[in-house]
Amino acid sequence: MITADDSGIKNGRSAELLISAGLVPGFDQPPAIVPTIEDDSLSSILRAELTISAEVLATLPCSFVFEHNVMPFAQAHGRLRVAVADPLALDIIDALNYVAGCSVQVELASLADIRAAIAIYYGAASDLRTSHGGLHLSIEPQAQPVIAAVETDKISEQEAPIIRLVHDIIAEAIRRRASDIHLEPLAQRFRVRYRIDGVLQEVAAPPKQFELALLSRVKIMANLSIAEKRLPQDGRLRFVTAGRSLDLRVSSLPTAHGESMVLRVLDPASLPLGLPELGFEPDDESAFAQLLQSPDGIVLVTGPTGSGKTTSLYAALHHLNQSDRKIITVEDPVEYQLSGINQVPVNPEIGMTFAAALRALLRQAPNIVMIGEIRDRETAEIALNAALTGHLVFSTLHTNDAPSAVTRLLDIGAKPFLVAAALRAVVAQRLVRRICRDCRRAYKPSPREIYALELTPLQAATAEFTCGVGCATCAGTGYFGRLGIFEICHVDDALRALIYDKAPALRLRQQARQSGLRSMREDGVRKVLAGQTTIEEILAVTSSDPL
Repeated sequence: MITADDSGIKNGRSAELLISAGLVPGFDQPPAIVPTIEDDSLSSILRAELTISAEVLATLPCSFVFEHNVMPFAQAHGRLRVAVADPLALDIIDALNYVAGCSVQVELASLADIRAAIAIYYGAASDLRTSHGGLHLSIEPQAQPVIAAVETDKISEQEAPIIRLVHDIIAEAIRRRASDIHLEPLAQRFRVRYRIDGVLQEVAAPPKQFELALLSRVKIMANLSIAEKRLPQDGRLRFVTAGRSLDLRVSSLPTAHGESMVLRVLDPASLPLGLPELGFEPDDESAFAQLLQSPDGIVLVTGPTGSGKTTSLYAALHHLNQSDRKIITVEDPVEYQLSGINQVPVNPEIGMTFAAALRALLRQAPNIVMIGEIRDRETAEIALNAALTGHLVFSTLHTNDAPSAVTRLLDIGAKPFLVAAALRAVVAQRLVRRICRDCRRAYKPSPREIYALELTPLQAATAEFTCGVGCATCAGTGYFGRLGIFEICHVDDALRALIYDKAPALRLRQQARQSGLRSMREDGVRKVLAGQTTIEEILAVTSSDPL
């Protein structure tokens, strides 16, 4: 027995993608004429299942059955049993999963027996009526099961099937609020995954035989070289769907089994441009808003890749964007275009580095400067000097917590007296998933969870813990959207003296805690107690504070 079970098929969308793209035959093609033979020649598998229901027969298009010589004969617990003649025809077995829209269990039968069963149950007539052995059934052609249709701009029927398939994959990702589309060639199959609310979810993918054509189509759309398969490439494409125009940033990377490709969906509608939308608690929002009113100095936002640093900086710039202020940003690349703000893209190939752009923009007399990331000593020193000469500077660093940003600046070569004099505050952040509002339910956490969050008995007794149980709105995940958890480290005189003395990160954190620093774990606990997220999410992205 051969089982072809794809755990990523959960949404029934695959059949629509393949059939609408023309990669799998639909019902409109007439079935081939096959000889009718007697029931005695049927294999034991098919003979035992002679009373095949109309529902089972309708799971596969008749043209697909006739073309590939496969025969559905039973279905139970969401799994379709199909007889095939060639167990090594992996492309057909792959296609079966997608056309049926469910997991498929493949069993071996002779080609003659399969054709006999097809003749008996499907017949040679186009109306699919058959009568055999007292069994009378009429099967009408019907569309394959799909979840909500995606409203996209019309693709002409004359367009190549691969063009329509790529269009549908991207449109479906946008409909499901995906931030990234991952197209990944594996050894035996081709995998498609969407990153939704920060978590990768595998979805239906075409058979591996369409891999090269699909990736080449994306390359053409992003203006990349389809001949170059040995080096990484980066590009950008514009995609229009449902009257909306979105940019997608495309990155290709050669791997052992082909080119892995990631499409980053840049949807301006998904960008929260207000401070309340970031997830600040009222006291933290007030403290952050007060930082934005500083006349000069540098404010850093830290965290790993994908923690929402750029989103927080965009929200800060949107809050400060007024006609009496000149704001210039230096970014690599410019992901979202902000109205009223001068955004400069970095291009190292022609010498337009962060440092070069910073030197030039300071001659533009800006009030506020945003640097996408401080990566080297030269950029750090120019940014710190700009902060000391009357500019308010925002930037990002990759560190695990707020006090570590100081040691990171010193490690890349910034002078301690510059850091101590210019740095106003460091904001460290992570993103956690919000509990879905439509399926929110109260629940009682386990003692292990209570202990992990270091909750007091009073907090555990008085809090109402909630979680999402899964619904159509959140696609069964229990979460919908994300919010930030933060720790804000203000640089006071005591911390400034330690920076000047090159104190280690642990000593800086001890002083910050004495000055009132609230850790990200503690901010996360507040959001758990407020019913905004779950204990599981907080434990996944934060660590306990050793101090």
